[in-house]
Amino acid sequence: MIPFPKIDPSIIELGLFKLRWYGLMYVLGFLSAYFLIGAQKGANRLGLQGKLLQDLIFYMALGLVVGARLGYVLFYQFANLGYYFQHPIEIIAVWHGGMSFHGGFIGVVLASILFCRVHGLPFLQVADVVIVTAPVGLFFGRMGNFINGELYGRATSAPWAMVFPASPGVPRHPSQLYEAGLEGVVLFVVLWVLKDRIKRPGALVALFLAGYGAMRFVVEFFREPDAHIGLFLGLFSMGQFLCLSMILAAGFLWIVQTRF
Repeated sequence: MIPFPKIDPSIIELGLFKLRWYGLMYVLGFLSAYFLIGAQKGANRLGLQGKLLQDLIFYMALGLVVGARLGYVLFYQFANLGYYFQHPIEIIAVWHGGMSFHGGFIGVVLASILFCRVHGLPFLQVADVVIVTAPVGLFFGRMGNFINGELYGRATSAPWAMVFPASPGVPRHPSQLYEAGLEGVVLFVVLWVLKDRIKRPGALVALFLAGYGAMRFVVEFFREPDAHIGLFLGLFSMGQFLCLSMILAAGFLWIVQTRF
């Protein structure tokens, strides 16, 4: 068993101001996206530099936060929707925790579509440039989850198991690190290598959807399911159903783009 590194979730606390590792990971993710998008040939062709690129990052950041929170409420708190209707301020209470990747992804897509319409840019070509950088944000996000000791894995006797503070005495899979490695590092390398080799608009988006969906689907077998939802049919988690929808969307996008 490997000891869980005890890292204070707060980096700095000055009165009411708190800088937390998880928030810093969001910042690092968007900073990385800014520089990695700007470094691509596709971004130069589209004119995604300077102020225009900064606007795109702003649209995506807003879409991510709003979408991730709404996705958490709709996908993972659907049994408690009545509570949220009675206390609507809780819907936007991101400070209470609870963010959904799938909701955040949908939010980014919708915000990017709006950005492209406002600036007269082809959405799929912009999306291909942006999606290459998405795994970097995923890597930082999962590392934030690990530092917080949240979203840990299922109980295991594996020699690399860890005992997380929120689950004392129970060795568990460090599933956050599995996701950081697969959805973050591996997926980024694949997309970055292929970004200048695949010319068909939307193809990189399809590869991301399929790659993330497949990797997350597998890791979910090692990740502790949400206690208030559990497993469907005693086997599959909500995250896996959402990942299946991503894989189906990838197949649909790939077929559609092949015909045009």
